[in-house]
Amino acid sequence: MLTRDDKTVPDCFDILAAVVPHGVRHIGFKDQGADKATLGRLATAIRAAGARSYLEVVSLDAAGGMAAAELAADIKIDCLMGGTEIAGMARAIAGRGIDFMPFVGRPAGHPTALGGTAEDVAEDCRRALALGCAGVDLLAYRASAADPLALVRAARGALGRSKLVVAGSIDGPERVRAIAEAGADAFTIGTAVLDRRFKPGFAAIEDQLYAIHAAYM
Repeated sequence: MLTRDDKTVPDCFDILAAVVPHGVRHIGFKDQGADKATLGRLATAIRAAGARSYLEVVSLDAAGGMAAAELAADIKIDCLMGGTEIAGMARAIAGRGIDFMPFVGRPAGHPTALGGTAEDVAEDCRRALALGCAGVDLLAYRASAADPLALVRAARGALGRSKLVVAGSIDGPERVRAIAEAGADAFTIGTAVLDRRFKPGFAAIEDQLYAIHAAYM
C-alpha cells in the first residue's frame, strides 16, 4: 500500500517506481491524501506497470463508502477494499469489472479499531458473499476485544474459497506467519515498509520487500 496513517503518501509515484522492479504486482492506495486526478494517474501508472490496483476506503460511513465506490469506478480500479455500506457499494460498481472486498466486523473510529466477535465476523462474511463480493477485508490486528487470529479463522471458515485479506498493523514476520497459518490469503502493508520497520536496520526498500516475501513463503 502506497500509504501511511490511512492516507496516500505524497511520494506515491516515487515509491511505485521503486517497488515495481522487485516484482510487486499488487499495489494499492487510500481514497484520502490525494485528489481525484492524482489518484486517477496513480491507478493508470499501476496498470501500466503490469500490476493490479487496489483502492481502500478510509471512511466508515455510508456516504464515504458510496463516494469511494464511485471513485473506484471512475478511475478504473481493479479491486475496491473496505467500507461498511456493503449492499450500496456493491450496486455502485456492479458491471464495472471491479472486485469488492468490504470490511467485516464492527470497525469504528480513527485510527480504526475493530469491534465484534468471531461470530459477527463470520456472519458478515456470509452476507458479503451473498451480495456478490469477491472476499473481505479484515482488520484483524485492530481488534479491540477479540483475539485477532480467532477472527481470521472465523472468516476463513465462513468464506470457503473466497479471498480473505488481512489489513492493518502487519509490521513483522511473526504476524505474517500467524495470519498465513490461520488461513489468510493475503495482507496489506504500507507504513512498516515505508518506515523501514518490517526489517529494522535496513534502509533499502528492496530489503523490506524481500523480508516480507521470505516471511510469507
